[in-house]
Amino acid sequence: MTNERVLAVCRSNWEYRGIDDASVREMLAELTAHLEDAAAAGRTPQEVVGRDVKAFAASWARARMPLHRRVLRMAALVPLVVGGLLLMSHLVHRTTVVDIDAGRLAFWLSIGVATVVLELRRGTLGFGKGWIVALVVGLPVMFLTKKLVGEETLFLLPLWGTALLTLPGIAYLVAERRGPRPTES
Repeated sequence: MTNERVLAVCRSNWEYRGIDDASVREMLAELTAHLEDAAAAGRTPQEVVGRDVKAFAASWARARMPLHRRVLRMAALVPLVVGGLLLMSHLVHRTTVVDIDAGRLAFWLSIGVATVVLELRRGTLGFGKGWIVALVVGLPVMFLTKKLVGEETLFLLPLWGTALLTLPGIAYLVAERRGPRPTES
């Protein structure tokens, strides 16, 4: 991969993530300087940015994304994840009301925390290894909580309540999809 291609991928990623133009120019200038220094020392661009240029760009973007945008993203996406799991529960049990006990509550909270940690670390919520890690964290927490606290119902959650829980995340995803698209160079 050439320096120009690395810069193009990073620019595209940063613009897609909504980083302002001045910050993108500053980041590109800094990265260009690093790449030129590496080339002068006989190193390849991959030695500077690593094998995954998109992951490198995402880590820089997370560092530059304003706190209020990161908080907004997480406030929208965590209820979407929990709401999606609740909708699956409604479907699996073929019911319009789900019994919420301490184990389920602990499961959803631990998945929410794992999702936040993975999102902050990776900058994305793909359907790959991250979801498996979240489930591996959530299931033991659920079983341990059920064993310690019991399975007494705390409250009932109707289907419309679950749908309401997913709305902020759906609205955020729609707004994100309508935002600027990456440009290929």
